[in-house]
Amino acid sequence: MKKVILTDVDGVLLNWEYAFDTWMNEQGFKTVDGEQFVYNMGDRYGIERQQAKKLIKIFNESAVIGFLPPLRDAVQWVTRMADDGWTFHAITSLSTQYHARKLRKQNLDKLFGEGVFTEINCLGTGADKDEALAKYKDSGMWWIEDKVENAQAGAEAGLKPIVIEHGFNMNEKHKFPVAKNWKDVYDIVTKS
Repeated sequence: MKKVILTDVDGVLLNWEYAFDTWMNEQGFKTVDGEQFVYNMGDRYGIERQQAKKLIKIFNESAVIGFLPPLRDAVQWVTRMADDGWTFHAITSLSTQYHARKLRKQNLDKLFGEGVFTEINCLGTGADKDEALAKYKDSGMWWIEDKVENAQAGAEAGLKPIVIEHGFNMNEKHKFPVAKNWKDVYDIVTKS
């Protein structure tokens, strides 16, 4: 049987927050105090939510998106899992713009190796993932995500969510296993 893990990308495999913050600082924006505990980028930068959405879309469709650094220990453990026979399907609310999708694939292939991600599904910027997850309905596959709302959507589709811990989701109440890093994901997946 083919071993497939479904995974979000930003905040799970790649450190989108770090890259976005660097880019926002270059645009003259600064974060508010306690920003690491805030998910919404408008609130995080003290700007209107609509302005934040526009800036995120511009960032996600810029050349920067092809060069995001990995999150924590993702490269080490994802490549180990790939060596153990796992393949990965990415479901990412990045952009449907052609070049953004190409840069996302290039970034993942460069960091994790070609062939590790056998599918990369790029949804619109900030899009819900319910429809994309429906393709895997009742498969019981693992679903790695940092947004609890999307983890819940995966559970409702018959998947097994694992939530990657961040400051913004630490205090959210849910029933899913929490992983601080990909070593934790590896342990949860291989010991189940």
